[in-house]
Amino acid sequence: MGRCNDSSNHRSSIRGETIMSDEEFTFRGKTMDELKQMNLNQFSELLDARGRRKIQRGLRDNEKKMLKDLEEKDRVKTHERDMIVVPKMVGNTVEVYNGQRFIEVEIDEEMLGHYLGEFSKTRKEVSHSAPGLGATRSSQHVPLK
Repeated sequence: MGRCNDSSNHRSSIRGETIMSDEEFTFRGKTMDELKQMNLNQFSELLDARGRRKIQRGLRDNEKKMLKDLEEKDRVKTHERDMIVVPKMVGNTVEVYNGQRFIEVEIDEEMLGHYLGEFSKTRKEVSHSAPGLGATRSSQHVPLK
């Protein structure tokens, strides 16, 4: 009923999707060269509604300054977590502030259309260890050292 009994055939189809060949990167059908020649309004038409709205409303002065700095420098520090990754930024390094320190982010093609803040987490992942002494009823009967 919809399940594939031949597991080797099923795995190969999954592997075929995940392995990428030496194909040229495309973003919504456009190559990287075509994307770099577009202006921001043309690029915004390829984004989802939220990204399109943000770019069409205009970039803030800080965001314009950051794009200008990226043309001159390879590395830029910024607090602009809500900046959308545009083709001009690909290949550069941006240090994005996470509230405590700057996290180095190498911009590549697959980040297009995403926000910079997505690549600089503000919270660290919690790793729980064993419960402490007195944390449960049964640990009250454990002798102290």
